[in-house]
Amino acid sequence: MDMHLSGRVVLVTGGASGIGLACVRAMVDEGAKVLIADRNVVGAKIAGKLSQEGHAVAFFQADITSETDIQNAVVYAESIFGQLDSLIGCAGISGPVGSTSIEITADDWDRVMAINVRGNFLAAKHSLHLLSKSEIGSIVFLASDSALVAVEGMVPYCASKGAVLMLTKALSIDHPTVRINCLCPGVVDTPMSRADLGRPDGFEGTGLPVMQAEQLARHVVFLASPVSAPINGTSVVADFGYLARSALPPLKFV
Repeated sequence: MDMHLSGRVVLVTGGASGIGLACVRAMVDEGAKVLIADRNVVGAKIAGKLSQEGHAVAFFQADITSETDIQNAVVYAESIFGQLDSLIGCAGISGPVGSTSIEITADDWDRVMAINVRGNFLAAKHSLHLLSKSEIGSIVFLASDSALVAVEGMVPYCASKGAVLMLTKALSIDHPTVRINCLCPGVVDTPMSRADLGRPDGFEGTGLPVMQAEQLARHVVFLASPVSAPINGTSVVADFGYLARSALPPLKFV
């Protein structure tokens, strides 16, 4: 299916690794021009490699929590590509995993909120003036199924992803000319999830419902593209249907 993104300009935060990198690759496969914004300078090597392959990709080193960095990244995107059509908010952290609220420090809490919530807000704030000029302007935030159901030992993460979900809704009301949605996946096989769950070699054989970053990136492309034009101000859950299940055990009807 043609997603009508050829020649469009996409800014991907956290685009140097994990889901963000998968989104970068999916976007260039659609013919989009991409700016990777990430604090990790490995993003420059990724952009260089993709450019050598014939794609229009650039890199801007930015800390998602710094308003100046994010503002400058958006300015840079316009300066080299002339426009901005979509923002993909992938930058995020899980924070302390396996700790209860009485064990989590205020600094831990603040760091998760700064990256997962403040960062997405700042990226949207400074992108919206350009996105509103595009006839297909869109934002896709990466939230989580943890925005909807709690996971033990992840209080800051769950709270931050719930905030991203409501940030999505609120921004869509304030800025009706730009489509704004969030994607709520379950476990995605990334270096971060492997570290969090103690699975350095991956999830094969664990029985956990795990998706690949490349699968999720295709959903992001769809939500960012004009093909999904009627979808706005909402969250899309990608969790193999687990949220749809009752908490009751099998009833074994006769």
